[in-house]
Amino acid sequence: MPSGEDDLIARHFRPLATDPGALGLVDDAAILKARGEDIVVTTDAIVAGVHFLPDDPPDTVARKALRVNLSDLAAKGATPAGFVLTLALQRADESWLAAFARGLGEDAAHYGCPLLGGDTVSTPGPLMISITAFGRVPVGTMVRRDGARPGDWVMVTGTIGDATLGLDLLKGGAAAAALQHDVAAREVLIGRYRVPQPRNALAAALRAHASAAMDVSDGLAGDLAKLCAASGVSATIDLPRVPTSPVAAALLGRGVTGIEALVCGGDDYEVLCTVADANCECMADAARSAGVALTPIGRIMAEPGAPRFLDAQGRAIALSRLSYSHF
Repeated sequence: MPSGEDDLIARHFRPLATDPGALGLVDDAAILKARGEDIVVTTDAIVAGVHFLPDDPPDTVARKALRVNLSDLAAKGATPAGFVLTLALQRADESWLAAFARGLGEDAAHYGCPLLGGDTVSTPGPLMISITAFGRVPVGTMVRRDGARPGDWVMVTGTIGDATLGLDLLKGGAAAAALQHDVAAREVLIGRYRVPQPRNALAAALRAHASAAMDVSDGLAGDLAKLCAASGVSATIDLPRVPTSPVAAALLGRGVTGIEALVCGGDDYEVLCTVADANCECMADAARSAGVALTPIGRIMAEPGAPRFLDAQGRAIALSRLSYSHF
């Protein structure tokens, strides 16, 4: 007789397992076909109260869980191949699960990243979703963190800081008071926090033109420091060049937030990359063709060390923290 877990999987997740390698989710394992390519593996977990709020809509929770992993694949230049899911639930709420599975299935189809398998467990703690995603790259072409070279441009996609403002807004912070009558602006910021926009359209261009790359998950400043440490270099960043959305720029101008909060906050899920002068024009053309904004914000420097952040007058700014940290 099927268990309650079997029934839950059959109702909500078996319809998502469209890849033949998933075996209809009736086995303990799946098959990811090898095609003479390298398989890129990444995993991220999101936890209620840490990465999303307990009352966030379940479809947005599902989308965020998958997209944070797709963002990692994009930064590595990988094409999505599939994912496995671990879902730790306090209780089996049918309406919540139905909405969660719907959002997950829509994104899996949109990004060509099918569900291959996973596990569901009960937990006395907060809701937790862990996804391990697989991607494909031609052999030896994954874009690593340790390839940045002196003189490379430092570039970032999209805009920085919207997600941290969205979280501040949801938690009733300064952004909430400043935007209490601006519904459109509130929706922009909350959307950026709840539903990241992974830059998978740029994966092939990153493989072809970037010397190093990673996604921005814990904050631009801190993630740049990680990339520099891996590459044995440093960087100089012009803070006025860091791209911000019109909403974030307006809040900066009003003094509601500061540039440190934007570059050190998490959940941007943009791509941070380094590009040699010779490749900059091709990289910029590829980004335009993909419809992804790409902004040069500084240069890689030869001397190893922490990145330097300069204000509009060229003066170094000491940041009190570089990024979000779990510990």
